[in-house]
Amino acid sequence: MARPAAAYEAAVPPRPACAYTSCYCEENVWKLCDYIRSQHQYPLEEFYAVFISNDRRMDYHVILLHVSSGKQNFIYDLDTVLPFPCPFDVYSVEAFRLDDSLRPEFHRKIRMIRADLYLKTFASDRSHMKDANGKWQKPPPSYPCIETAGSSKKALVPSSFCPLIRLQDELG
Repeated sequence: MARPAAAYEAAVPPRPACAYTSCYCEENVWKLCDYIRSQHQYPLEEFYAVFISNDRRMDYHVILLHVSSGKQNFIYDLDTVLPFPCPFDVYSVEAFRLDDSLRPEFHRKIRMIRADLYLKTFASDRSHMKDANGKWQKPPPSYPCIETAGSSKKALVPSSFCPLIRLQDELG
């Protein structure tokens, strides 16, 4: 008798136990990657920080993709009401509606960065979260700014991770 496939084990704690600051998704994902690296449960090379933006780059979102060695891939998105983690096929349908109803400059584009590289190179001085008067648009995380040996502590937002590619080109 064949054994059923093992259930997917989440790579990070439940959502409420994760480091999280609203509007700092790139740092939230960096913290998830750092946790995964420390646990040695899954190879870090199976994970990707995924920047989602558009040609206008007025806003962006960052999620974590687990390209699992199993049959199903999973998304970790601390800002969604979808399950955490969420099967990729569910997330892609529920979170990404077709671009057909959007003006071309708002069509979604993505940039995937392998988690090990993201941990080595991402840094943020959080200056992109301050207004013209230097006041915080949203309160920053309670921990210090993220700095790495391979970074220069500058804010790295999607324009720094060019090129972005069309989401539908990537997802098919």
